[in-house]
Amino acid sequence: MKKFTKNKEDFVCENCGFFVKGTGYTNHCPKCLFSKHVDINPGDREEVCKGLMEPIGSDMKNGEYCVVHKCRKCGIQRRNRLAQDDDIDVLVNILKNKQDIL
Repeated sequence: MKKFTKNKEDFVCENCGFFVKGTGYTNHCPKCLFSKHVDINPGDREEVCKGLMEPIGSDMKNGEYCVVHKCRKCGIQRRNRLAQDDDIDVLVNILKNKQDIL
């Protein structure tokens, strides 16, 4: 089974309505960082859930920052690399709000 399938797709963010120009690696909105639960393995589009994936935090993998998403429908958590055009201020606000809750 393939672990990654490159799909160059444009989409409209279901959270904020921003038009996202896909690169084949794009999996979340660069403006609000929301994603959609559409893949079992990256790019396969085989997930039946289709829930909105909310950005809830950040971590690092192999020296790269990742955004952590949680599906609002099924609760699964996934992490995805941050892209160069992602709005880092959104991520900083998510992390600040998370600390305020703790």
